[in-house]
Amino acid sequence: MNAVVQQALREATWRSGEPGLPDPETCHILPSGNRMPLLGLGTRDLNVHTVETLRGALELGYRLIDTAPAFHTQRGVGDALRACGLARDDIFVITKAEPRGDAYAALHKCLAQLRLDHVDLTLLQGPPDRDAGELGWHGLRRAKRDGLTRDIGLCGYAIDCVEELVYYTGELPACNQIEWSPFGHSPRMLDFCRDNGILILAASPLTHARRLNDDRLGNMAARYGKTPAQLVIRWNLQLGVVPLPKANHSAHLRENLGVFDFEITPPDMARLNAFNQHYSWRGTLDYL
Repeated sequence: MNAVVQQALREATWRSGEPGLPDPETCHILPSGNRMPLLGLGTRDLNVHTVETLRGALELGYRLIDTAPAFHTQRGVGDALRACGLARDDIFVITKAEPRGDAYAALHKCLAQLRLDHVDLTLLQGPPDRDAGELGWHGLRRAKRDGLTRDIGLCGYAIDCVEELVYYTGELPACNQIEWSPFGHSPRMLDFCRDNGILILAASPLTHARRLNDDRLGNMAARYGKTPAQLVIRWNLQLGVVPLPKANHSAHLRENLGVFDFEITPPDMARLNAFNQHYSWRGTLDYL
């Protein structure tokens, strides 16, 4: 485990005011100096009860919210942020912009829906078919200079596309959000991101629950007195990856936070790594 991540997880365990709840000051530090919580909440498919779900999540201690225009949750996220009573700087908000067209203008539309003057991180959503998305990346770089977003990153990018983008623009992304679970991940991508100071954000870390009934996973989780979902989230944390699980119900929201009071042993981390079959709930991992 990365030494910085290991120390952060230890601090999250012993500093916690409530068992399992991470200290809000235990975070990853992005290039801007902005602090990203170790664990977040995805909002894909939360477009029916967005406000109620997010208010409950914020009350439990979630401080990282991932949204996007395609999720149709941005208005609900904005409503929840205004209703929660927390300071804006206490909550880390991620949104996304399409690489085709004017990403700068696209972010303005996101901010209008969120009713915010800035977000903490904006991701360029997937590379276009014919290039690495340089036009969109330049738009996000301009947005960062203008204070509309504190950091910028990518979503669904393969290593060669990241390298091409950096070659033509000269700026590394702060993050790359990709589908990531024990059943579908890339050790090569992990090494590449670690070597270049890029933080991996795990989309669909719980495989949309499609692989949580794996007997090997269940048996291992039982030995720790944890659920399969908690074991998978903890695996992400110990790799230095930020998991963004989605949850609709308060029980699942609370369950997903209960991962800071145990540590997976190195042999079990290796066993979980070996589950890898490049599995994707959508059919293929788009960054391989």
